[in-house]
Amino acid sequence: MRIASSPVYLDASALAKVYIPEPESSVLGSVLAGRRDLIVSDLAVTEVASAMMRRVRDRQLRRGEMAEAYRTLAGHVADRRFLRAELTANAHREAERLLMTLGERVPLRAADGLHLALAALASARMLVTFDRRMAAAAAAVGTFDLIET
Repeated sequence: MRIASSPVYLDASALAKVYIPEPESSVLGSVLAGRRDLIVSDLAVTEVASAMMRRVRDRQLRRGEMAEAYRTLAGHVADRRFLRAELTANAHREAERLLMTLGERVPLRAADGLHLALAALASARMLVTFDRRMAAAAAAVGTFDLIET
């Protein structure tokens, strides 16, 4: 895995791998280490919090591990380790445009449309995702470099 383009938008599936141990976590972590061009949104942070709690419910993660991982994520967001993509009315309108134009070719969910819009509005050149549907949608948009996962 190699990331050459800059800046880089991380959707929730990628951001989760940074904070929750998963098979691709170590490779992704080493690729992202030290980069100062990583863009995240509050939408992704909220989705990661949901994924963390789902893993607690499924007994894949202990509550204390989840709390520590969330504190680390929240700290990294607060100390501006990431660039931010803001969820504004303009982002919603762009997501809606993408949903309406791509929806027949790619079955987009609302959150996928929002991530694509946020990445585009933040001028991301690369979108990192581990979600096949999101990758297909990003490829359909055609403005992002994608990592094959």
